[in-house]
Amino acid sequence: QVQLVESGGGLVQPGGSLRLSCAASGSIFGTYVMAWYRQAPGKQRELVAAITSGDSTNYADSVKGRFTISRDGTKNTVSLQMNSLKPEDTAIYYCNFEKRLGVARYDYWGQGTQVTVSS
Repeated sequence: QVQLVESGGGLVQPGGSLRLSCAASGSIFGTYVMAWYRQAPGKQRELVAAITSGDSTNYADSVKGRFTISRDGTKNTVSLQMNSLKPEDTAIYYCNFEKRLGVARYDYWGQGTQVTVSS
């Protein structure tokens, strides 16, 4: 029982920056992973960045050095700071929460927010 609310998408020029935020509410405890995915038209959804309940992070090779995933003051919120944006970053970005209870896995998704990088 988790709800995710995203914000921060928009239109920016190449080289610009955006900060996406995801606020989670509900049963946030134990072992979990929060992540950002993105999907461009005609392409499959891909993992962009992830952070675990133990604060380990990983990134897609295409965004390393440009994007940073972090928690903002509480484990119930996660942000994605996107710098040096490129046109190929254009996509709908989705916040994901995977809760782990033993062998069980529970996935929750935000509504998605559009990021457009264009001149």
